[in-house]
Amino acid sequence: MEDYEVMVPFQALQALGCHVDAVCPKKKSGDTCPTAIHDFEGDQTYSEKPGHDFNLTETFEGLNYSSYDALVIPGGRAPEYLALDEKVLVLVKHFMEAEKPVASICHGQQILSAADVLKGRKCTAYPAVKLNVVLAGATWLAPDPIDRCFTDGNLVTGAAWPGHPQFISQLMTLLGIKIKP
Repeated sequence: MEDYEVMVPFQALQALGCHVDAVCPKKKSGDTCPTAIHDFEGDQTYSEKPGHDFNLTETFEGLNYSSYDALVIPGGRAPEYLALDEKVLVLVKHFMEAEKPVASICHGQQILSAADVLKGRKCTAYPAVKLNVVLAGATWLAPDPIDRCFTDGNLVTGAAWPGHPQFISQLMTLLGIKIKP
């Protein structure tokens, strides 16, 4: 997964006082997942560098979905594999059907597409994922500029980690979190 796209929302939500768990199929609490840092190289591509080992805080198997208020799906290359895991798709469908907040960024929308939860939705993603979004029945919203994020009902989508301020802010709104000046 993309380092910033898992680390920043995880820590931001913790800073806001939320209890946050990180899970991964076939892994348990205390395991780690490698991450990658994607740097933009011009307008058409990005490079990949090793990121941090991200610590998982809960075991995926047996997870009680109903005890969570929201779901965040980071991007990177992991979604192309996680989109093939039926248990991941069941998790996503649970949150979407329950109309709980779901925030997905970058290539995370590959998982939303595979879960068949985008029909009739408006969303964005990393531009390379546009075809997945459109074929899944969603209306494509161009991320111009790349930090542009959108909310449609209970769904927040962003194109890449430069959009984290909007991404987190829109998720906070769905969660009813307000910062007092």
